[in-house]
Amino acid sequence: MFKQSAQHVHSYYAHTYPQPLPLRPRLEGQRQADVLVIGGGFSGLHTALRLALSGKRVVLLEASRLAWAASGRNGGQALLGWSCDMAPLERGLGLTRARELWDSMVWASEELRDLPARHGFDVDYRLGSLWAAVRENRVEQLREARREARSKWGDDQVRFIAGDELQQWIGSPRYRAALLDPRGAHLNPLKLAQGLASAIEQAGGQLFEQSQVLSYRRQGEGFVARTDLGEVSCDVLVLACNAYLDGLDRRISSRVLPVGSYQVATQALEPALAQSLLPQNSCVIDNQFVPDYFRLTPDHRLLFGGGCTYLGGIPNDVARATRPYLERAFPQLKGVVLDYAWGGHIDISMKRTPDVGRQGHCYWLQGFSGHGVLPTLAAARAVTDAIDGDQRLLNHYQALDNPRFPGGRWLAAPLEAAGKAWYRLRDVI
Repeated sequence: MFKQSAQHVHSYYAHTYPQPLPLRPRLEGQRQADVLVIGGGFSGLHTALRLALSGKRVVLLEASRLAWAASGRNGGQALLGWSCDMAPLERGLGLTRARELWDSMVWASEELRDLPARHGFDVDYRLGSLWAAVRENRVEQLREARREARSKWGDDQVRFIAGDELQQWIGSPRYRAALLDPRGAHLNPLKLAQGLASAIEQAGGQLFEQSQVLSYRRQGEGFVARTDLGEVSCDVLVLACNAYLDGLDRRISSRVLPVGSYQVATQALEPALAQSLLPQNSCVIDNQFVPDYFRLTPDHRLLFGGGCTYLGGIPNDVARATRPYLERAFPQLKGVVLDYAWGGHIDISMKRTPDVGRQGHCYWLQGFSGHGVLPTLAAARAVTDAIDGDQRLLNHYQALDNPRFPGGRWLAAPLEAAGKAWYRLRDVI
């Protein structure tokens, strides 16, 4: 649906990467694999690494460059939970099974904290995340979330921060209260993706870039996937293309909608100014329907995002579109130079619930709805456990109702945009 490229977008992450990004070869000729993973973002990379470490022969094919899409250019916030929050999971699964998925998310937060050191790479990992309210009528939502965290999910680490204390965390008059999760974190997503890729190769996995899968077919008990220059035969197929699956499997891709999202990075700020914006160096996301989110980078920039377009496009001038929201949050940055501005596409599901499942020996991971740094790892665990014979977590995901978007391929985006316009209006009034 969206044109891919052999070059990474000119984001803050790509421009400041410490060395030239490694270029993996194109697939040429015939390959055999126990598992073929299609898609080189977080979903595919986490899945491929876990399988390679378990001794599987793994091949991963990426149509563009590894982490070319959302995984290499997102806000870098590793937040516990899903975009939908826990209520839809509890309604769909019941408390016990929803609690098991929550526990797997806690596992993912611990795993992501330890994984880079285990495999010898750095991701600029920093602990601490805030979920903030900008309106008084949303403060009670935070309090209720904290009560539920304790009573339902066994989580006593989340702390409520009232407005009079919040200035110690966010240097802005806009925010009324927040929940602090000391296990939430922020990091450089492109460094994470490249570190995962190196770890896969060290474990014996094979990675191919600029190798778009044009089609796949069943062959016996397995599959054969075809690119323009080669083929891979495999016993198990994993589709981890998210917003870019499209025509490769329309049955699965019809359950997600590509949505445009974008963000900016300021010029490097004076260290004292940067620290005054976020004194504890936590990342922040608010609880509006269309949230603002922001964090500091190691070189003292403010990375700020929040805009989205449900018709899939990206503004021609991302910096101009984003500046009013940044200056609304931090008036002291009025007129600040924006060195980087970029966008991309995320995959949202109808109910914002993750869409993870299997049919025979074909598995898929998608629908992370703009909140994927930790959920992709939790979902990869469910898929790899199932491939290794433990279906428990995957069955929980597959029990969630993820319908197709109404209106078919051409009407889904306008219908969704109209619905979300109402929710944006509710944010305002």
